[in-house]
Amino acid sequence: MARPDWDPQHLPDLHERSYLVTGANAGLGYFSTEQLARAGAHVFMTGRHPNRLAAARRALLRRVPDASVESLLLDTSNLGSVRAAAASIRSRGGLDGLLLNAGIVHPPAQREQTQDGNELVLATNALGHYALAGALLTTLAEASGRMVWVGSLSTTISPYDPVDPQLVDTYTPWRAYVQSKIATSVLGFEADRRLREAGVAISSVVAHPGYSTSGRTPGIHGVNEPTRTKRFVDNLQAAFAQSKEHGAWPLVRALVDPDIEGGSFVGPRAGMRGRPVVAKPSRIVRSTDIADRLWHVAEEATRLRWPFTAAAKVGPA
Repeated sequence: MARPDWDPQHLPDLHERSYLVTGANAGLGYFSTEQLARAGAHVFMTGRHPNRLAAARRALLRRVPDASVESLLLDTSNLGSVRAAAASIRSRGGLDGLLLNAGIVHPPAQREQTQDGNELVLATNALGHYALAGALLTTLAEASGRMVWVGSLSTTISPYDPVDPQLVDTYTPWRAYVQSKIATSVLGFEADRRLREAGVAISSVVAHPGYSTSGRTPGIHGVNEPTRTKRFVDNLQAAFAQSKEHGAWPLVRALVDPDIEGGSFVGPRAGMRGRPVVAKPSRIVRSTDIADRLWHVAEEATRLRWPFTAAAKVGPA
């Protein structure tokens, strides 16, 4: 059972543990990486833009000089990039956890399609993470590891049933974002069910950051540099908003707290802000009918079926 006194500012010792964070060059991904590194973990920082990723790594080393971090190019919208990054991680051996954080928060005005033929927002936020987790399943199983999928409060505001997950006929920017986050959460919960059923020693957890804004986040050159206007507007929302630094707390707790059980949903205590606690997810992301449908969509869209049988045969090293 998860402890009620978890202190996100004093994490357990994470030396000799390694984690991969997608979208680690900014926002929640950067602050999650920094918090993990401060606790002694070795972190693979991934991102799709080499210059931004390099700037984030430099910023991290300025703030945490003894951080153990490596950078790795990974574009979750590109299945070839996902496969290459996963192969690189497998060759290095040992991985205790995946933080599946990368995503598009501000979708394009018109529907865009990736080179793999998938809708861009769904591919970036959900399908690429499904493919990455599947490609690293046996590696995670070796350490009895954990995967954390990043959901959103938007799934309770606009609970769209993703009957058209690729949004061929129903695209709008908001719908693209919400449906991608419904898919992310659904896949995260369904992954845990399937991992348990297959006897694989990996847990899958879903976490959300509440309402976290860059204008209430510490300024860091190359990582977070909001304008004065952005600072002013976001500070007007101080009663219910928090920084991305604090928004990373639920993600990190979901990843490293040994008392968090697979299939849990972790978020801020007050919903939009606060210390990280086990929360109750929206009904739509717990639907097994939607889960079966979206799992099949993910398998077909990525041309990847998770190697449950192989992972079940792998034990901790």
